[in-house]
Amino acid sequence: MTATTAATRIPIPREIWILVGAAFVIAIGFGIVSPVLPAFARSFDVGVTAASVIVSAFAFFRLVFAPVGGALVERLGERPVYLTGLIVVALSSLAAAFAQSYWQLLAFRGLGGIGSTMFTISAMALLVRLAPPSARGRVSSAYGSAFLIGGMAGPLLGGLVAQWGMRAPFVLYAVLLLVAAAVVAIGLGGARLRPAPNAADRPAMTLGEAWEHQAYRAVLVSAVANGWSNFGVRMALLPLLAAAVLDEPWVAGVVLAVGAVGTAVTLQFSGRLSDRVGRRPPILVGLLVLGVSMGSMGVVTSDGVPASAGLALLLALSLVSGVGAGLVNPSQQATVADIIGHERSGGRVLSTFQMAQDVGAIVGPILVGLVADTLGFGAAFATTGVVCLLAMLPWLRAPEPLVQPDEG
Repeated sequence: MTATTAATRIPIPREIWILVGAAFVIAIGFGIVSPVLPAFARSFDVGVTAASVIVSAFAFFRLVFAPVGGALVERLGERPVYLTGLIVVALSSLAAAFAQSYWQLLAFRGLGGIGSTMFTISAMALLVRLAPPSARGRVSSAYGSAFLIGGMAGPLLGGLVAQWGMRAPFVLYAVLLLVAAAVVAIGLGGARLRPAPNAADRPAMTLGEAWEHQAYRAVLVSAVANGWSNFGVRMALLPLLAAAVLDEPWVAGVVLAVGAVGTAVTLQFSGRLSDRVGRRPPILVGLLVLGVSMGSMGVVTSDGVPASAGLALLLALSLVSGVGAGLVNPSQQATVADIIGHERSGGRVLSTFQMAQDVGAIVGPILVGLVADTLGFGAAFATTGVVCLLAMLPWLRAPEPLVQPDEG
């Protein structure tokens, strides 16, 4: 059976669509909280830096707890860890709604990061085990699209809910998470989620085994670059660049939204492309597109560039960078799934992949911010472009991880 035929005929299982639906609900809830979180933190009479720490605490605790989350998945199974993680985030969000001090809010957000790691790693593990090998790219695209679209809709809803007070979005987020947990608890049951009869003979893949694969080493490098550019610099520095081009309140939101549209559109075909032509081509092209587009963004603030022309160029580059992100993400996740295989678990392998992205998302904005303060936006975004282009090097040497089995 050819890759094209397999990718066309193999349907996506019902359990995966349940996970996709839950991801959409989770992303909406996270987006509801995002617009009000910094202002809520500052309501406790703290400065901008302290408010930023509240935002970073979630990602920091995700990073720190990732190895434990991977071990829990291997020991307890995906479904219990997934549900526990959702409930932990729900309770932490509800507690944050009633926080009476900055330190309470910080503690509850950190606890939410721990829960987020639990359901993120277990969801990835479930996708690895339940996705047909020839449809892993499509599955990754569907899951990523759910998060992206939910993340785009959430802030709009959050702005409306915030009219009832800055604590209301946290309550709504908790309710949505509990609804998602209930749907998953009911829908993800039965024999499909039980270990295979030969599971005892196939122990969890160790990190050392995964490290022997050149493709795994390559995907860790590209994950750092992806986190650096798409989850770090895009969210932290791109709004500042937009404001430097045209100091209007709406500009930063439009620039980010255009990039998200580019990613959302690309995700509609990039997963199927990955299943058809392999993982390496979309990752290499995506990193090249990201490197060139992100690396060029700083020119919009160059002397002699009118504000209108600079904004038009920034919007175009943001759209193109979104396309690059849409090419990279599904193939990266599918690569990790290819390496683990659906007959084994790999909690630590998955958590290390997640940690690589989180490291890029945390370290990237800090280092690029220092470059921007010292040398300006041009050098800062050029640095990000170089990081993406360098991430191509291990992929040029890595073998194609996609191996099409006979599923017919």
